[in-house]
Amino acid sequence: MTKHIFITGGVVSSLGKGITAGSIALLLKNRGYRIKIQKLDPYLNVDPGTMSPYQHGEVYVTDDGAETDLDLGHYERFADLTCSKESNFTTGSIYSAVIQRERQGGYLGKTVQVIPHVTDEIKKCISLLDGKDVDIAITEIGGTVGDIESLPFLEAIRQYRQEIGRDNGLFIHLTLVPYIKAAGEMKTKPSQQSVGILREIGIIPDILVCRCERELAKEHREKLALFCNVAKELVIEEQDVKNSIYEVPVDLAKQDLDKYILELLRLHVKDIANAPWEKMVKSIISPGSGEIEIAVVGKYISLRDSYKSIYEALTHGGAANDVRVNIRMIESEEIERSSAEKFLGGVDGILVPGGFGDRGIAGKIEAVKYARTNKIPFLGICLGMQCAVIEFARNVCGLADANSTEFNPDTENPVIDLMEEQKKITSKGGTMRLGAYSCEISTKTLTEAAYGAGKISERHRHRYEFNGKFEKVLLEKGMIIAGRSPETGLVEIIEIKDHPWFVASQFHPEFKSRPLKAHPLFRDFIKASLKK
Repeated sequence: MTKHIFITGGVVSSLGKGITAGSIALLLKNRGYRIKIQKLDPYLNVDPGTMSPYQHGEVYVTDDGAETDLDLGHYERFADLTCSKESNFTTGSIYSAVIQRERQGGYLGKTVQVIPHVTDEIKKCISLLDGKDVDIAITEIGGTVGDIESLPFLEAIRQYRQEIGRDNGLFIHLTLVPYIKAAGEMKTKPSQQSVGILREIGIIPDILVCRCERELAKEHREKLALFCNVAKELVIEEQDVKNSIYEVPVDLAKQDLDKYILELLRLHVKDIANAPWEKMVKSIISPGSGEIEIAVVGKYISLRDSYKSIYEALTHGGAANDVRVNIRMIESEEIERSSAEKFLGGVDGILVPGGFGDRGIAGKIEAVKYARTNKIPFLGICLGMQCAVIEFARNVCGLADANSTEFNPDTENPVIDLMEEQKKITSKGGTMRLGAYSCEISTKTLTEAAYGAGKISERHRHRYEFNGKFEKVLLEKGMIIAGRSPETGLVEIIEIKDHPWFVASQFHPEFKSRPLKAHPLFRDFIKASLKK
């Protein structure tokens, strides 16, 4: 029988439930257990695909084309798992399923209610993780205990635990123990009140994980254990890490969190194989090859989570090259108001990531031009690849008004155009080219050298594409088609001749990068930047 772990959060949002869940998954996997993981989000959007990055951070895309919460990126990176559509459900998707069933007569004349119909649908989603190939399923509940929108999810996991039995499920509550600087004290009261709200719902946490700035004293642990009805050894400290989020599982392992989980679930505590992870963390903290600076020129820089996977993939590339990667975050609109030299001068590499809309595009194009003309290693991703094509068409091929029809529908030289399959689609949600598609790599290219393979699979999220009508003129001036879709001929990767390292992809390589296995393009991008 698949065992279940439910992770809730209290006091405030942004405590790091996703990192904690990913860390637990890593430790249990390193003890030889087969893990699946999911997140249940309480917002009414069917998925985050239509939400602004400023609202919700990046949209993470799975192999099977689901637009999901960014925490799934933490799950995949920490535990090297492959998530799917079964790994993320929202209130919107739950209610959509219930209402659709009601319209089809699926409830046989019953009055449809939150309990039992909505909670039953939530439990059905949780049970999708069950299987003979899954030892432990981890479910993170989004939001904060006390939020109105979270109540159906909390009631559902209460019921689920009751149905599968105490030995087959446990509750972990992540909470905050704040340090009040003026008083010089850490306060446990917010955590006590958060657990009190859970108890009113009928959930008593088995383990308390406490986020804190400073070390928990013995008195704090004892007070939390007493008032939260948790064994003292099951009050786990999760102190802010100094260097890297990848230190978190190492710190949790030192407190035997994974051992306690397995004991509570009546599972054998196998030996742990954590050495490769610990070695990787040390290489991030104390690299042997110095440091480099990479500029990330984006549209949503003010919210760091907007490019979460990009920043993490750069860190992985640094670890693979034993170098520290410092990131210079630049709003593309700032370049428009000043100059590329002012913001990009002195960097070792330039990365232009994805995005939507025409705001800040001129600044992105200037960043591409700066990288091309100054021979600075460049990596373009999705919109970054499209900007690279536009810049090359304008400044090398002489097509002065070259553009994307996304930004100028009337351009005479639409080097980037709406995909044919997208032209009749009016609905916004879940209608882009999404998920994993294969790509055939051209020989004797930087891309082939990076992958060491002739055919790859990468994840996509876009509506516009390289316009094949302009391929001939671009190739004549020195552009290289380094990768194509074998099914459609869609240009997936471009390079430029006579440049030390200039690669841009229509897909999102950052989604498949891992701390112990840096993505080939990020690895070689950092390698080229280090060489510079």
